[in-house]
Amino acid sequence: MSTTAELLKGAAELFPGEVVTQAHVRHFDLPLGAGRFALITLDNGHDHTKPTTLGPQSLANIDAAIDQVEKEAADGEIVGVGVTGKPFIFAVGADLKGVELLKRHEDALAIGKGGHDVFKRLSKLAVPTFAYYNGASMGGGVEVGLHCTYRTVSAALPAFSLPEVFLGLVPGWGGCTLLPNLIGAEKAVSVIIENSLNQNRQLKGKQVYELGIADALFEGADFLEQSLIWTAAVLKGEITVERPAIDRGEAWDQAVAKGRFIADSKVHGAAPAAYRALDIIAAAKDGDLQKGYDAEDQALADLIMGGELRSGIYAFNLVQKRGKRPAGAPDKNLARPVTKVGVVGAGLMASQLALLFLRRLEVPVVLTDIDQERIDKGVGYVHAEIDKLLGKGRINQDKANRLKALVTGVLDKAEGFADADFVIEAVFEEMGVKQQVFAEVEAVAPAHAILATNTSSLSVSEMASKLRHPERVVGFHFFNPVAVLPLLEIVRGEKTDDASLATAFGVAKKLKKTAVLVKDAPAFVVNRILTRFMGEIQNVIDEGTPVEVAEKAVEPLGLPMSPLVLLELVGPAIGLHVSETLNRAFPDRFTVSPNLKAVVEAGKRGFYVYDSGKPELDPEVAALLKQGDTVLTEEQVRDRVLDAVAQEIGLMLDEGVVAEAQDIDLCLITGAGWPFHLGGITPYLDREGVSERVNGKRFLEAGVASVPA
Repeated sequence: MSTTAELLKGAAELFPGEVVTQAHVRHFDLPLGAGRFALITLDNGHDHTKPTTLGPQSLANIDAAIDQVEKEAADGEIVGVGVTGKPFIFAVGADLKGVELLKRHEDALAIGKGGHDVFKRLSKLAVPTFAYYNGASMGGGVEVGLHCTYRTVSAALPAFSLPEVFLGLVPGWGGCTLLPNLIGAEKAVSVIIENSLNQNRQLKGKQVYELGIADALFEGADFLEQSLIWTAAVLKGEITVERPAIDRGEAWDQAVAKGRFIADSKVHGAAPAAYRALDIIAAAKDGDLQKGYDAEDQALADLIMGGELRSGIYAFNLVQKRGKRPAGAPDKNLARPVTKVGVVGAGLMASQLALLFLRRLEVPVVLTDIDQERIDKGVGYVHAEIDKLLGKGRINQDKANRLKALVTGVLDKAEGFADADFVIEAVFEEMGVKQQVFAEVEAVAPAHAILATNTSSLSVSEMASKLRHPERVVGFHFFNPVAVLPLLEIVRGEKTDDASLATAFGVAKKLKKTAVLVKDAPAFVVNRILTRFMGEIQNVIDEGTPVEVAEKAVEPLGLPMSPLVLLELVGPAIGLHVSETLNRAFPDRFTVSPNLKAVVEAGKRGFYVYDSGKPELDPEVAALLKQGDTVLTEEQVRDRVLDAVAQEIGLMLDEGVVAEAQDIDLCLITGAGWPFHLGGITPYLDREGVSERVNGKRFLEAGVASVPA
C-alpha cells in the first residue's frame, strides 16, 4: 500500500501547474485562559480574486501541518486546533485543472484517497478541532470543515456549496458520508443534489448555520475573534454544543427517494453523478464512515474517467473564462461611454430591458411607445420591480428612490433620445417596423449613439441598410427572462464599425451578461439550433409519431424542459415566426409545420393543459392535429433530431456564424439552459458518435471535454 505522502507526490508530478496552497501554523493563547491553541490558515499567496484551491501539493502541505499539530496535541502542548482561510476565502475545493490532466483510473483513485487520508486525521487528533468558515467555501473546502469536531460560520459568507454533482462528480472527500450523518439525510440531499442541480445554488452564512452545518454564526467584521472566544468557552465546558438526533429510519430512505425524484426530473438518468452520490448517502445510513469514504473514492475515480465530468469542467471553463473574454471582440479601448439609454417600446420585453440597464448602469433610462398608456405601464412595471427589490432587502430606500428617479417615459422620441448614447429597440418582430423605428431614432439621436436591436431572427444588416449611418447599428439579442438567462448574442452587421461593436461589448460587461460575437446570419445561434431541433420534433409528430413518444425521445439529453413545454414558454406564435424566417433562408432544412400553424391560428398558447398538475395533451389541440401514418420509436426520433442538430452546427461553423464550436456550447448553456453535464451540445454529439456519422469529423479535438487519449 502506498502511503499518503507517496500518493500525493505521485499526483503532484502529474500536475506541475498547480497553484499551491500553504497551510501556515501559528500558536497563541486562547481568551478566558482556555490554553494554548494552534491555528492552520489555508492561503495560496494570492488575493481573494484567486480563491484557494486544493491540489495534490496543497493536500501534502495540509498533511505536513497536521503532522506538526498531531505531535503537539499528543504531547499536551495544545488544547485544540483550528482551520481557517485567507481574507474572504476559506477554500473552494479541488483544483479542477489537475483533474482534467488525469488519464488513468488509478491516478484518479489516488486523488480521492489522498484527500480522505489527509482530512480524516483532523477528526483523530488528541484534541478537539474547529473549522472557521470565514469566506467562500465549496467542495473540498466545505469537506475539510466537516472532518472537524466543531464549525463556526461568518454571517458575511457569500457562497457555500457542495457543487460536485453540478459538474459531474460527487462530494468525494467526505461530503456524501459526513453531511447526512451531521444534519440528516433530507437536508444533506437538499445541499448535495437539489442545490447542485439548480444551477449550483449557493448557501449564505446564515443558512449554513440554520441547516446545522455550523454550530455558531458570527458577524464578518470580527468573525475570527468571536470564533476564538466561542472556542475557548467550548473547551472550558461553558458552552455545550447540542446537535439533534439523526433519524436513521424511514425518513432517511424517503430523503434518498426524494433525491432520486429530483435527479430524474433534472437529468432523466442521463448523467450518473447525482445517482452515485445518492447511493453513497443511502449507504451512509448505518454511520460506517470508512465504508462511505471507500465508496466516495470509487465513485470519484469512475466519474473522473467519464465523459460527463470532462464535459462539466469544459462547460465551467467556457462560462468562467471564455464567457468573460469573448472571442473576436474588438479592442475595449475603442468603446465609448454610455451615460443615457433609450428604449423604444414599453411592452414586457422592453420594460425588462429598461430595468436591467437601470440596475446595472445606474444612468437615466427613457422609454417611448405609441401612446401614453403603454409608456405609463412600462415605467410602472420598472417601479414595481424596484419596490420588490426593496421589499426583499436587496436595495435600500435611498437607492430605490434614486433608481425610480432615473427612469422616465415620453411620447416624443426627439425629446427622449436627443442626448442618449445607446438606444435599443424591442418592438414587433417585423422588418418594416424595425426599419421605420431606426429611421425615426437616427433622425433625433446624437451622431455617436449606438442603435441596438433586440431582434431574435431578422437581419441586422438589412435593418440598417436604409440609414445614413449603418455603421452604428448592432444586434443585441437578449434571452427571456432577461434577468435570469446570462446570454447576449452581439451581432455584427455588414457595416457595423469597431467602435460601435466595442461599445456594445462594454455595455454587455456592465450588464453582467455573457456576450458572444455572432455573424449576421438568420436567427443567429440559439434560435437557429433550437428551431432546427424543434422543427425535427414537429416533423416526426406531423408524420405520425405520437406527441408523447417524440417528447420522451429527447429526455436522455437532460434538458431543463421538454421541447413542447419550451415552445409554450417561447410562445407558439414566436416559434412559428422564427421557423418561417428560417424556412425562407434555408427551405431545404427548415420546415413550417402545418400543425403548429393550426395551433397558432386557433389562438392556443401551447400543446398542453395542466388540469392534473402535470402536462397532458390539450384535447382541443389533439383535435387540430393532422398526422401521417409513419410512427417512429424513441430511438429513431432521437437519432433524427441529433443528426439534424449536428448537421446545422456543422453548417454554422462552416459559415463562420461564430468563431468556434466552443461558442455554440457557450450560447446554448447560457441562453437555453443546456446542461453543464453535456458540455453544451458538441461534446455530447462527439461522445455519441453523431458528429462523425453526420459530418465525418468531431467538433472538438479528442481530450477537449473528453478523457485525453
